Amino acid sequence: MSNRILIKGGSILGEGVSDVLIEDGVIKEISASISSSGGETIDATGYVLLPGFVDLHTHLREPGRENSETIATGSLAAARGGYVAVSAMANTLPVADNAAIVEQVSAIGKSVGLVDVFPIGAVTKGLEGQELSDLGSMAHSRAQVRVFSDDGNCVSDPLLMRRALEYVKQFDGVIAQHAQDPRLTEGSQMNEGVIASTLGLKGWPAVAEESIIARDILLANMVGARLHICHVTTRGGVEIIRWAKAQGMQVTAEVTPHHLLLTDEIAESYDPIYKVNPPLRTQSDVDSLREAVADGTIDIIGTDHAPHPVESKECEWQNAAFGMVGLETAFPIVYSTLIKTGRISWKRAVEIMSSKPAQIGGYTSHGRSIKVGEPAHIAIIDPNGSTVVDRANLASKSKNTPFHGMEFHGNIVATLFNGHLTHKVGN
Repeated sequence: MSNRILIKGGSILGEGVSDVLIEDGVIKEISASISSSGGETIDATGYVLLPGFVDLHTHLREPGRENSETIATGSLAAARGGYVAVSAMANTLPVADNAAIVEQVSAIGKSVGLVDVFPIGAVTKGLEGQELSDLGSMAHSRAQVRVFSDDGNCVSDPLLMRRALEYVKQFDGVIAQHAQDPRLTEGSQMNEGVIASTLGLKGWPAVAEESIIARDILLANMVGARLHICHVTTRGGVEIIRWAKAQGMQVTAEVTPHHLLLTDEIAESYDPIYKVNPPLRTQSDVDSLREAVADGTIDIIGTDHAPHPVESKECEWQNAAFGMVGLETAFPIVYSTLIKTGRISWKRAVEIMSSKPAQIGGYTSHGRSIKVGEPAHIAIIDPNGSTVVDRANLASKSKNTPFHGMEFHGNIVATLFNGHLTHKVGN
């Protein structure tokens, strides 16, 4: 017997109303009215259907840091957020710098089966920035890694960065750079400015990010390789990327939901829940990032979902870990700040949340249109719904959300991955 799901009365990309019939993981029929004949029916009246989301920047922590997150709990958090694919960063224990570890991560993701888990390989051995990892073996492993990053650390040595870019070009890979000059940020705790001075915390200058962005864009252009800039946070960084794209250079960039919403002023409470790398910046930076998403300078939303156990956050600021969880709140923030305000369309939302991250990562079965014959990767959105974030209700094993108590619109009603319901409100 085939597995059948009928979605009734939904609006695909916010245009018109259609029924969608799914059989055996594939979209079988789309029309104005389809009669139910077995299987489950989902009433999507008033809802919007989008291609399932793809995150190019997720920390799942497994192997080795399962006290923060596991691939299973992170996958469930992703499904609740409308995601059907996530990219697992390499800063695990041991580091994902060889074929064995990336294959392990991929295999566990498949066994969990809630989303596709695509491992990201480390650029350098042990994330130490001294020697290139065996990039080729990871690329040609069963995991078929195409994205490489030392995220959490910057590949600060320019010669090493050049060699990495040259190497991954052989198999159309991409280096995802954490842009942070280590010398300019030694001991830095938050954005350099008035708030840092008031709190007595060492500032994190914008130029530490912008200088690496500029350097790496020039290196990538020189060797003809693809470069992706992780979690852009500054107005200056946006302008550099905008210039590079105007020159036709191969650079893509992401912004996190928290950098689209929060500023360093919220950290006046001295609560380490707001401590993140790179840091929260100013309102001017936030405004620039929103504009950059709207005009295409910034290509995608990356959650930088970074779970930590409670003891790593409930402590003095200087001793607290950097990072925030974000998979379950990403789309509501994007909806509330960009879609509901009219800054971007539903079509643009699909680009930044689904099709473009899939394209950058080389995830060919994702980011596709909702049409007959395509895999049934679908997020069902209630644009009129609202939710108050409660950390206790998060699926993530860690609860370090900076959004606790905040209200957002754009609820994820259901998520389908390969035609199977991985999340449904009320289940």
